[in-house]
Formats: sequence, C-alpha cells, structure tokens
Amino acid sequence: MRINKYLAACGVASRRECDRLIADGAVTINGQIAQVGADVGAEDTVEVNGKAVAVQKNEYYILNKPKGYICSVKDEKGRKTVLDLMPQNAGRIYPVGRLDYDSEGLLILTTDGELAQHLTHPSNEVPKTYLVKIEGTITEAGLNPIRSGVDIGGYVTKKCKAHIVETNKEYTKIHITITEGKNREVRKMFEAIGKEVSLLKRIKIGEINLRGLDRGAYRKLTAQEVAYLLSI
Repeated sequence: MRINKYLAACGVASRRECDRLIADGAVTINGQIAQVGADVGAEDTVEVNGKAVAVQKNEYYILNKPKGYICSVKDEKGRKTVLDLMPQNAGRIYPVGRLDYDSEGLLILTTDGELAQHLTHPSNEVPKTYLVKIEGTITEAGLNPIRSGVDIGGYVTKKCKAHIVETNKEYTKIHITITEGKNREVRKMFEAIGKEVSLLKRIKIGEINLRGLDRGAYRKLTAQEVAYLLSI
C-alpha cells in the first residue's frame, strides 16, 4: 500500500496532508525517513513524528452544525470547534470540508482520509445543496447569472442549480446546488449579484440529508451511506 494511503487509513490526515508530512520528513518506515510514493506492508513499522501508527477502524459521523462553531480540530483564538459537539470516544475525527463560523447545517466528520479526499477533491464534483436566505426579493430570472457562473474575485464559478423555494417582500429563500467548494463561495456568488446572505445552511451532500437531526445533534453514518458517499 502506498504510504500516503496507509497514513490516511490510520486516521493521520487526508492523503494530500500525509504527502506534506512525508515531504517534511515527519514519517519513518522501519526507522528510515519515508519518501513520497513509498510502499508499506503489514510487517513494516510506521511512525509519524516519532509515534507509531496503525490502520484503525474508521468512524463516520454526520453533524447538524450550529452557527458559532469553527470547522477545525482546534482554534488558536479559543473559539468553540465542531469537535466540542462530538462524543469523547469518537477517535481522531476531523471535519470534511468547511462551513464558516456563521453558517450551519450538514457536516461530515470522519477518521477516513480516503473519504475526505473523495468528497473534497474538485475533480469529483460532489454536489452540495444549501438553503440560502437573502434580504428582499429576487426573481427566477435574477438567479440566471448564478446558474451560469459569476466572478467572485478573479474566479468564475461553475454552472450550478438554483431555484426559489419561498419569497415575500422581506426575504427570499433559495436552494442552490454547487459542485465545488471555494472559500465562502455561496456568499460571494450572491454578493456578485448584489444580494446579501442572512442565512446559509447546507442541507444535503449528494442525497445525504439532515432529516431527524436537530441543531448541534449528530449520528453515525451507516455502512450503506458511507458506500454511497464514496460512489458519488
């Protein structure tokens, strides 16, 4: 097994992050500094920063993230992180992708670097659906620039799906499905058409949704759900 895949299976980090650790000389195989692309077998001893690692049974959770939590394992500013909402015995889980501090909704946390890589790599175009609330009104035609792709500061977004689900004089609610994950992308897309987002909630990844989960609540993903996420 390639060393980056092995480390990901051990729950160290995603394959990409593991490659960085290897390049930095933090990984050894049988006491020798590992090289990127090296193979490792069951008889080998692998250490990261001097600590032995081994393949573990992966954990998979879905969390309904509330506002006011950072999608990180720890925060240097002392803010609450999504791990504060998870059980103590969950293992070395980490969030897959990000929802910003003021956003809420569906977040997957896992020890499985392979799944994390699959869900976040741009080439896989995994669909993520959000509920967006904007101040004031907009027509379906007014969403066409977003559907076609808008410039969010030197980058033109990919085509996406968007439609109005509720509207009145004060606000409009929209479902938008994107297949990429630039920093604060959805907020910037609406800013590009002169609309401010007052609520942003991720409600689906593929067909996995938040049904039955209150804000701040979590549950384990089923084996069938994990297999589905790896297939999309």
